[in-house]
Amino acid sequence: MWTALFNWLFAKHVGGTFMLRIEDTDQKRFVEGSTEKIFEALDWYGLTPDEGPQQGGQFAPYVQSERLDRYRQYAEQLVTNGKAYYCFCTPERLDQLRAAQTAAKQQPKYDKHCATLTSDEVATHKQAGETYTIRMKLPESGILVHHDIIRGTVKFQYNVLDDSVILKTDGYPTYHLANVVDDHDMGISHVIRAEEWLPSVPKHLFLYEAFGWTPPVFAHLPLLLGTDRAKLSKRHGATSALSFRDEGYLPEALTNFLALMGWHPKDEQEIFTREKLVEQFSLEGINPSGAVFDRTKLDWMNGMYIRALSVEQLLERLRPFWKLPDEKHEDSELLNIVRLIHDRLVRLTDINDFANFMFPSVWDTELPTIDRAIFVPKKGTIEATNHHLEQTAKWLSAYNGEWKSATLKEQMIAAIASMGKKNGEILWPLRAALSLRAASPDVFDLLEVLGKEESIRRIEHVCR
Repeated sequence: MWTALFNWLFAKHVGGTFMLRIEDTDQKRFVEGSTEKIFEALDWYGLTPDEGPQQGGQFAPYVQSERLDRYRQYAEQLVTNGKAYYCFCTPERLDQLRAAQTAAKQQPKYDKHCATLTSDEVATHKQAGETYTIRMKLPESGILVHHDIIRGTVKFQYNVLDDSVILKTDGYPTYHLANVVDDHDMGISHVIRAEEWLPSVPKHLFLYEAFGWTPPVFAHLPLLLGTDRAKLSKRHGATSALSFRDEGYLPEALTNFLALMGWHPKDEQEIFTREKLVEQFSLEGINPSGAVFDRTKLDWMNGMYIRALSVEQLLERLRPFWKLPDEKHEDSELLNIVRLIHDRLVRLTDINDFANFMFPSVWDTELPTIDRAIFVPKKGTIEATNHHLEQTAKWLSAYNGEWKSATLKEQMIAAIASMGKKNGEILWPLRAALSLRAASPDVFDLLEVLGKEESIRRIEHVCR
């Protein structure tokens, strides 16, 4: 999704077209439902294509498996022009060749065994019913100098390159042929893709030249790295695009975060609207040395975006994640709770841990399993803590003032001072009694949201 974001940003920045093409020519790796997941992810991230399988467009179809006749036509054209050849080598021969080269500490590559077959020999193989592939016929020597927008000048030596297959035995093209043909047919001006495709540039440029086509501009993005600067992998928690949605991240926070991975704006600004990202984005601002995926930074940014939402907006975002108790709850009650923990949420999935203790049924369930030590402040004792809670319950029962956080705070702080006690002696166990947590929202905010009756009930139950 990171690569898709950069393509989308660039297309929008230059007033171009963001196109989605489904590259499904490797049938062995095809996963049922994966295409639908791509549509769903792009929609959630807000990267809706201008043209594609769902939207249609002037270059339809946008699914490569529906364009097989065109790829075969171009592959056969290359054979006719001497830029490609039929290869009848069996998988067993190719395995033996690779094993021998590896044993000799040579770089594994095809040995051009079929490159010199005559037309009669090719016809004989075909008449015998032998399966074949079509391979590009690369030069055996020479250096290709190429300019990449992100990498700068890159040089390739043809003598170390492999005559890659461009049309497989099943009639499907490989990435090399399919993408070159489609990029030409669909008028693609810029190819922005992962660093792993950089070694394929000379093969693709060879195909463009063989067809007599002008190649697009290439930009190869840096590797994604963990905070240890190693390539991002499963041990770093690398995950699928939609899993971030399920973990409670906001799409606008995630796109902001991903945009700053590798791309650097002209100043130190970190929080961008989608419109500002489009306005300032440039391929030249991408650092080729690697982009660090820092989950801590993502959490911080997500929290910033959560706090920028109104309480009403946040409640709507929280609904899919909030596992409310069975009893019915009015929106006014839920909004009061959201208002209380608004500044504490990092991910939307935090809502259950941060808020559900406020519901009576959940609090009653948790009470028997709580470690009583969380009620005791530093240098305090269980006996003293129980006494202070009992006195607090009596004070709250007798309190007839306004049941609002600010008023409760003013009156209770004054009462604590009149008793010659420290605030922590009274307020620490009170907050723990109301929430059953060592860390929770402000104690006076809790009192207001829980209400007088529920607050007193909780304190008295803890003291039993």
